[in-house]
Amino acid sequence: MRSDIVVIGGGAIGAAVGYYVKILDPGADVSVIERDPTYELASTPRASGGVRRLFHLPENIELSQYSIPFFEDFPEAMAVDGVTADIGFKKNGYLFIVPPSERDVLKWNFDIQQGLGCNVTWLEPDALKQKFPSMNVEDLGCAVHSPDDGWLDPNSVLMGFRNKAKSMGVTFLADEVVGLARQEHSVTAATLKSGQRIEADHFVNAAGAWAKDICAMLDISVPIEPLRRFEHYFESQDPIEPLPYLKDMEKLAFRPEGRGYSGGVPTLNEPRAYNFKADQAYFENVVWPALAHRFPQFERTRCTSTMPGLYDQNDFDGNVIIGPGAGDLGNFHMVAGFSGHGLMHAPGCGRAVAELLVKGEYQTIDLTRFGWQRLLDGTPLREQGII
Repeated sequence: MRSDIVVIGGGAIGAAVGYYVKILDPGADVSVIERDPTYELASTPRASGGVRRLFHLPENIELSQYSIPFFEDFPEAMAVDGVTADIGFKKNGYLFIVPPSERDVLKWNFDIQQGLGCNVTWLEPDALKQKFPSMNVEDLGCAVHSPDDGWLDPNSVLMGFRNKAKSMGVTFLADEVVGLARQEHSVTAATLKSGQRIEADHFVNAAGAWAKDICAMLDISVPIEPLRRFEHYFESQDPIEPLPYLKDMEKLAFRPEGRGYSGGVPTLNEPRAYNFKADQAYFENVVWPALAHRFPQFERTRCTSTMPGLYDQNDFDGNVIIGPGAGDLGNFHMVAGFSGHGLMHAPGCGRAVAELLVKGEYQTIDLTRFGWQRLLDGTPLREQGII
């Protein structure tokens, strides 16, 4: 079997790459290989769904500036046979809160965001208390509010991209890559678990938390590891005013969801492993104290579900690795290592990879600094402040 482009991994990222390749080159033959079309353990459906412009690095801000408006138009853009693809986008804003010690970093980031055209508002503690009267602001130094940001349903995004890409002619194969063949500076073919062999001009590693396993087939070591995180659903016994998606320096991150809230406190101290076991004590020991400190109403709360999921954690610097160059291979393209930001940047990065594949260069957003070269140079490119 032969294809122009083989995408390994059919989550939101892989499906977005397929979609954008067909936008740029309708005649391209694209095959997306996904070993589990039910997406039972895939990271996308287990994501929190937050989309925000509140970053430090210009590339991440620009990816959000592209992706969030795309999500606003998603239902119509991804419509198939007149059926729209609703993703439940809620433009209810984002709020970053920091202690006085982090005031300078937040201001630095705020200035960068404003300079790139983001709608962001600076809030001193008094103004923050006035806007969100239930919040304990006594230990806070300031906050930044981005009213145009919000959250959406991750699984609907995945299915929207997948269904649209299929309608445009992208082939989705329910199979698993078990081997990759290389010849000098190129990957020549992928061997599938079914026994099938597929040759292609380009291969894209969009395997997320499993990206390192794909790289290992080519004897490439990559600093992307599976990092377990929990998405908890919980309810407050006492009413709280409508809240945006809130994040702080201690990694508390939560948002309204139905009658309650969805969120948690991810930790980098979690052992790297393909671990899908739910730790029922984590909410009570870690999340609940953080919630109750910030909002007294959460003194009386109950967690009704805990869903484990995996970040494709880039332990080098926490940002995506995108483009060719791994293993000195010119046609093996990485798009993994998002460290929790994959869903929100799926449109921007999907388009960026498609531009490399079809046009040979970035045209919409220059993501060169997120390339493989920074690993060779030993020069990490990290976010500053809340990540």
